[in-house]
Amino acid sequence: TNPVAWLRTRFYYLLIRLYFDQEFRIEEFTRGAKQAFSVVSKLLSQCKLDLLDELVSAEVLQVLKEKISSLPDSHRDALAADMDAIMYTTEGDVHIYYDDDGMKFVSILMRFWYLNGANLPDEVPGETRVFQIVFGDESTKEKRHLLTANYEFRREFTEGAKPDWTITRIEHPRLLE
Repeated sequence: TNPVAWLRTRFYYLLIRLYFDQEFRIEEFTRGAKQAFSVVSKLLSQCKLDLLDELVSAEVLQVLKEKISSLPDSHRDALAADMDAIMYTTEGDVHIYYDDDGMKFVSILMRFWYLNGANLPDEVPGETRVFQIVFGDESTKEKRHLLTANYEFRREFTEGAKPDWTITRIEHPRLLE
């Protein structure tokens, strides 16, 4: 990653610990984000959007309802990520902001790379190559795709607010477009 971006995110984590949550640890947050990503991605692939109310913002949920209904089965299947299929996770942008009413928020963008065995074409719309990994020998080979997803988590830190992180952005490039 970019060293300047890495330093900036570490500075934001320090600010979060100093001013919002003294017990905040990025390692613990990352573990929770991976679990949330796995649960949400599986529910998306199963079209069980009504079970996402507490995890995903209402705005994102509305957009997902429109997009999911028009996806081909192969793309829906490719949304699901098992915990053990998540190959790499990294933090993206971190933002601390206040709204006009004095409410305090923190948002953290997480990027996930995961393996999925969905039956996707070698080339997907937009002529972008999907990475494929083959397991086994020639007679029993199993094809997996290395896919990416970006999920943004937001939490309100205003006094009296619930201490819950909500997903405010979901992107599965080449699948949910």
